[in-house]
Amino acid sequence: MDAATAATATAAAAALVWFRKGLRVHDNPALDAARRSAARVYPVFVLDPRYLRPDPAAPSPGSAHAGVARVRFLLESLLDLDARLRCLGSRLLVLRARDDVSDAVCAALKDWNIGKLCFESDTEPYALARDKRVTDFAAASGIEVFSPVSHTLFDPAEIIEKNGGRPPLTYQSFVATAGEPPKPVMEEYSVLPPIGDTGGYELLPVPKLEELGYGDLSQEYIPPFRGGETEALKRMRESLQDKEWVAKFEKPKGDPSAFVKPATTVLSPYLKFGCLSVRYFYHCIQDVYRSAKTHTKPPVSLAGQLLWRDFFYTVSLGTPNFDHMEGNPICKQIPWRESEELFVAWRDGRTGYPWIDAIMIQLRKWGWMHHLARHSVACFLTRGDLYIHWEQGRDVFERLLIDSDWAINNGNWLWLSCSSFFYQYHRIYSPISFGKKYDPNGDYIRHFIPVLKDMPKEYIYEPWTAPLSVQEKARCIVGKDYPKPVVDHEAASKGCRRRMGEAYASNRLGGSTVKGNSSNSSRRKLCHGGQDVPDSSKSKQPRKRS
Repeated sequence: MDAATAATATAAAAALVWFRKGLRVHDNPALDAARRSAARVYPVFVLDPRYLRPDPAAPSPGSAHAGVARVRFLLESLLDLDARLRCLGSRLLVLRARDDVSDAVCAALKDWNIGKLCFESDTEPYALARDKRVTDFAAASGIEVFSPVSHTLFDPAEIIEKNGGRPPLTYQSFVATAGEPPKPVMEEYSVLPPIGDTGGYELLPVPKLEELGYGDLSQEYIPPFRGGETEALKRMRESLQDKEWVAKFEKPKGDPSAFVKPATTVLSPYLKFGCLSVRYFYHCIQDVYRSAKTHTKPPVSLAGQLLWRDFFYTVSLGTPNFDHMEGNPICKQIPWRESEELFVAWRDGRTGYPWIDAIMIQLRKWGWMHHLARHSVACFLTRGDLYIHWEQGRDVFERLLIDSDWAINNGNWLWLSCSSFFYQYHRIYSPISFGKKYDPNGDYIRHFIPVLKDMPKEYIYEPWTAPLSVQEKARCIVGKDYPKPVVDHEAASKGCRRRMGEAYASNRLGGSTVKGNSSNSSRRKLCHGGQDVPDSSKSKQPRKRS
């Protein structure tokens, strides 16, 4: 055998599995294909400075794109993946990119003489550009590429093709087009092919959070959700053990103030990072349904929530500028106002509305909050009270949520701001009565805003209405220890409705901004996930204390 033939044979025997999302062993078609086709398998994760590089200008510790809660969850997920790979006789090879991840991957492909590259496909714009640079290099180098769809139930591109080249713009049309999702790849194996020679590469351990340069983290809250496939599977199994709960799950029903034991599965972060296969989760839910006499149906059922996820992935892939108002063909053009002062008050949990502030503080500390809590603060920022651009709120969620998913985050903000998908802008979440309905004693507020912990329950949602003597007894003077409301909700929401009406009228005069098969969407009464939007505020509104 000559040298060229030997080199070709060596390359064909080596496969690189590039982990990005999909941080798991179960139902991982990319890993499965590599182990079947190669004598040596290199499992690789590249630390991306885009998400990890410290940003001193950020409003809280972390990078420009990720707060420390999400970074912590990622690192925990990588540690768990490494442990699971070691149980299979392998390990995770952690590399650090100087600037561009694609450069690090291409260098490894060349230096390790890789013959096959396997990675889970990704539809986010940043990922598409990154992956194209790598696949172009692989094609020019004669490297085989296998990039299966496994982060979603369906292939979004196939759904768009089946729908005539356009994404379905309603949930119902999406479900009708999609059909049944494929089954997961669940073949068990006890060993992976060994890792080949890595030459002079510096193979890093998974870094500790404190090693990433985010400064003093001693005061940072450690969220109650630990990352990784092991925890994901455990949490899923525990959730599905209550078969009656699964069968009766209905998205409009849930307590957004429950924090000791959240009212949902809290599996969204594990789906975001791919620690849990969405296909495996979906089919496990179907197993429960088969054992139940009756069960709820999409869009409100538990399985229906996974279909919502795929809906947003599909629409985002097929919609230009999906993450912006301008140039987005399905987004209403609304002249949102600019107010840095009001935006910062919202972002930092200093609006003077305890329900809103407690939610934003939970977001900052935990990187997670209940979906109805997200609805409340999104509505307050945009069409409900402050009339500030949804893109600003989107950026805060994108950075702080541990389950921040590009398609879903943008889709939800488009929806909740009544910029697309849902158009009943007159239906507004009250920042007072909505939370009180679930938690009249205000335990959620007392937990996340300790300065209000001694405020009597009759004033906990409206502390500015408490007599001064009550505030003094509670050791919380409004305007000193806790801020006064930044707006009067009754007046602000009335103004928002008027402005939204004017913006909608202007959009109609300029032609419809929504194209495709969404003719019924403006009359629907469902918010995403089948959630009824609460009635407009009829509760007691801010009044000035004399």
